[in-house]
Amino acid sequence: MAAVLYGVASVFQAIAARRTASAEGVDPRVLMRVVRQGWFLAGLAADGAGFVAQFWALQTLPIFVVQSALAASLAVTAVVAVPMLGLVLTGRHWAAVGGVCAGLVLLGVSAGVENVHVPSLRFQFALIAAVAVLAVAGAAVNRLPGRARAAALGLVAGLSFGVVAIAARSLGDLAPLRLVREPAAYALVGAGVVAFLYYTIGLQRASVTTVTAALVIGETVLPSVVGVLVFDDSTRPGFLPVALAGFVLAVSCSLALARFGEVSPAEA
Repeated sequence: MAAVLYGVASVFQAIAARRTASAEGVDPRVLMRVVRQGWFLAGLAADGAGFVAQFWALQTLPIFVVQSALAASLAVTAVVAVPMLGLVLTGRHWAAVGGVCAGLVLLGVSAGVENVHVPSLRFQFALIAAVAVLAVAGAAVNRLPGRARAAALGLVAGLSFGVVAIAARSLGDLAPLRLVREPAAYALVGAGVVAFLYYTIGLQRASVTTVTAALVIGETVLPSVVGVLVFDDSTRPGFLPVALAGFVLAVSCSLALARFGEVSPAEA
């Protein structure tokens, strides 16, 4: 459900971003301008609902399963972009969409039970530091030329969304009075703002598939590794090869939607 909502939101936000005047540098006012677009607000609502689904999933499943499932959002984005943005998918694109679905089936079969593990305060403060580093990195890569800049911005946004997932998993007690004392809660909010800023700027620089493909790498690989190393996430006994195959298939097929070339505008 999170993947579907995020995928639809990406198309809505792409429409809004392209209807909004862009800035040469990193200008936070871009978000203020784009938020006036009805399409962006619709995408934001879909993102909010998607995050609720993602957060719920993170409470019961290993991070690598949840984040790999979110990789399917690129397949959703590509499919929804056909009627909404007038794009055409080739046979290889449709094969990649099928590969994503097959990978998710393998991951679902191999998923183990989430381990209840709350990281230390030092780790949570490290997440806040990571948000600051990503904010600076985004400003730096925004100076790259052409398509490389859009892909790099998508990667920074993806890593920031990855921090959102890790921070969400780090929250042990969801009581409001407890949350205000949790560094991970502030890391979650900060990473979300950084991710939205650079994702929006990236959408103004290139196609939605190019930016979202880079985002998929950032939001999938890093959180999955952290989940295994920090949170002791694991598969069902004997299903590690199945999980690895599903992970590689889901992520690689998601990336293939952009690797095989941009989906082409429909001919009039």
